[in-house]
Amino acid sequence: MSIRHLIAFHDLSMPEWEEIIDLALQIEEKPEDFYGCCENKILATLFYEPSTRTQMSFQTAMLRLGGRIIGFDNPSNSSVAKGENLKDTIQVVSGYADIMAMRNPVEGSAKAATLFSGCPVINAGDGGHLHPTQTLTDLVTLKKEVGTLDGLTVGLCGDLKYGRTVHSLIQAMTHFHTKFILISTRELALPSYLKDTIRSAGCRYEEIFSLEEAIDKLDVLYMTRIQRERFPSEAEYERQKSTYVLDRKKLARAKSSLKILHPLPRVDEVLVEVDSDPRALYFKQAIYGVYARMSLILFLLRQTGRYRPFDGKEIPHERCGNPNCVTNTEGYLPHYFCNHGDMLTCEYCDERKLI
Repeated sequence: MSIRHLIAFHDLSMPEWEEIIDLALQIEEKPEDFYGCCENKILATLFYEPSTRTQMSFQTAMLRLGGRIIGFDNPSNSSVAKGENLKDTIQVVSGYADIMAMRNPVEGSAKAATLFSGCPVINAGDGGHLHPTQTLTDLVTLKKEVGTLDGLTVGLCGDLKYGRTVHSLIQAMTHFHTKFILISTRELALPSYLKDTIRSAGCRYEEIFSLEEAIDKLDVLYMTRIQRERFPSEAEYERQKSTYVLDRKKLARAKSSLKILHPLPRVDEVLVEVDSDPRALYFKQAIYGVYARMSLILFLLRQTGRYRPFDGKEIPHERCGNPNCVTNTEGYLPHYFCNHGDMLTCEYCDERKLI
């Protein structure tokens, strides 16, 4: 039987995403109707880096569906601490479980896992690359709270370079005639491949350095944390932190219909004084994440079909230039690249290099 995985947004068609979102909203309306749907099913949660909402919402989702959970939330408590490679971990655990959610700080690790897994793999975040189930949560939140996903002006603020939640959300929202306002410092600007994604979808974007300048234009403001753990040095992080802070004063300039999202955790980029504003949806957003993941689990467990992890070709002698790419940490992996003119794009982490 073929297996379906969710590593990036494009792994599912738009009709499939619409089905999952609609099912999530049905579950939110009457969750009791779905209790027991995954009886005798096991979810493996393999979390190689810290998580609160993603890990616990996956666990809650499976428990509410009547299933059970195995896994680890710290690689030092697993055979990874003994030097076990990703391939062996995935092959063994996928023999124990019916479905797997994995978070790993190494970019492309979730896609690599699909090469060795005997069950569906869900990317729960791979380094600074992608986070498609957070995007599903965001889409469910907006569909519920706004009523539509189409034609919105979305401001993305903070860490757009390393922000995997931003990267996945852009991949999704380009399907809905979105205008993007990219609010960041030059050092934390959106990667060029994602700007190409926006342009190729026929969407518009602006790059703005000031939150105050942008906020009155927005239907949705997606705040993100400046992520200490993604920076190559503490000094670089110190230069960037606290650049963008949302407070009541800035919100006074915004539309009364603005929706404020944040994937959480926050540090200092959204002040606590904003929590009481009815436009702040980030705590509701975290709850919608349970319904989103319940829907996704049900969908993937029911699916069959061909999964193509790679669209390009294997080029054994080429090496990805991203030091945090899984191909540079798991040396046995085949090296797959897509050719775009004079550029090669790594199919694991989307890093580009000149030929």
